[in-house]
Amino acid sequence: MSTLNAPQMSEARRYQQLKAHLSYLKLADAADALPRILDAARAENLSVTAALERLLEIEVNATEARRLASRLRFACLPNPHTLADFDFSAQPGVDEPLVRDLATLRFVDDAANALLVGPPGVGKTMLATALARAAAEAGHRVHFTTAADLAARCHKAALEGRWATCMRFFAGPRLLVIDELGYLPLPGDGASALFQVINQRYLKSSTILTTNVGIADWATAFGDATVAAAMLDRLLHRATVIGIDGPSYRLRHHQHTADTLRKAVNAHAS
Repeated sequence: MSTLNAPQMSEARRYQQLKAHLSYLKLADAADALPRILDAARAENLSVTAALERLLEIEVNATEARRLASRLRFACLPNPHTLADFDFSAQPGVDEPLVRDLATLRFVDDAANALLVGPPGVGKTMLATALARAAAEAGHRVHFTTAADLAARCHKAALEGRWATCMRFFAGPRLLVIDELGYLPLPGDGASALFQVINQRYLKSSTILTTNVGIADWATAFGDATVAAAMLDRLLHRATVIGIDGPSYRLRHHQHTADTLRKAVNAHAS
């Protein structure tokens, strides 16, 4: 039975120790990649520094991927859309330069807000989701909710004595998206709860709000002119307002899908 000489035994032990050290430090991806990196180091004659940099880059990338996945789980985005998925040519009512300026996320750095106002189907939710995803990918903590769900959660928390905890939750994200304000009636204390969430975040963090209710009609829509005025005062201070007045983006997509299917069926029939 052959045995390894002393230098080989030393290298074998060193390799096993290195793997053990990486595992102990919970650098699992680096530990898995170690054989591959050592092979590359020999084949490409890499320096020790270059090999270490390549090994640690694998761990850094894997760690960031896990953190992004965690941020996206917390974000609760309704779909995986990015800004690249939005067809600006299909919705001429959208101010593309203004949206792309928001996509730089300078408004998040400035704790500013964005209001997307327009009728149903014009792409407000898709744009809000795309901006929220960009913020999550940039490392920001993001959360997406509808106005109705936010009001319901706040109402339930108040009944259960968890109001302060609920306020801390909605105050926490660097960017909070409140979707579909005005689509469903808020419960009796819903407008007050929404105001208190916005007030908690005022000048501290950013909010994107989508609504089908024109700003001039908020007092009527919420049934309380004082709360509506106070909410708008805080939202519009340092805010970008994008009014979208165009054809339904959603219906245009459905029409395109139907036309494509119809052509395929006719081609098959012929």
